Amino acid sequence: MLKSIALIVTSAALAAFTSVHAQTSAAAPPNDAQIAQIVLTADTVDVDYGKLAVKKTKNAEVKAFAETMIRDHSAVNEKAAALAKKISLTPEASATSKSLEANGHTELKKLEPMHHAELDKAYIDNEVSYHEAVIGVIDSTLIPNAKNADLKALLESGKPIFESHLEHAKQIQKTLNK
Repeated sequence: MLKSIALIVTSAALAAFTSVHAQTSAAAPPNDAQIAQIVLTADTVDVDYGKLAVKKTKNAEVKAFAETMIRDHSAVNEKAAALAKKISLTPEASATSKSLEANGHTELKKLEPMHHAELDKAYIDNEVSYHEAVIGVIDSTLIPNAKNADLKALLESGKPIFESHLEHAKQIQKTLNK
């Protein structure tokens, strides 16, 4: 049961970002205001996942990881909001940001009833999929389409953070799969 629930959550997270990636690829490329909102939404979704994990996990390693997600993604959002203010950019909702938000709520509802090892595995599996997808969208859509140099620099500086999160999540995932 644990594996099937984790697989469902992971598959749903991957499907959500695949859908988001398809939307950003098929439609007109996002403008800077839409990119800013996509970043804010993606970070907020991951902060929400982290808050749920912190509240419910009994695993110290998972809790520390979730606290890192809350801290780091909140910091990226603060930088993005400050940059938007500095360059007079009002983040603009798009189909992509709306889809990210809706899928984030759906994933939270799947994670909420879980407890202990079941939650830990599903949360970490979701984090691996989520970060892989986010990095893919940053590389293929957000950085190439960012017109403002400061926004592009923020995206480029954030990517190594997301890559380190992915590697950390993969390390935890290995310990949970034993």
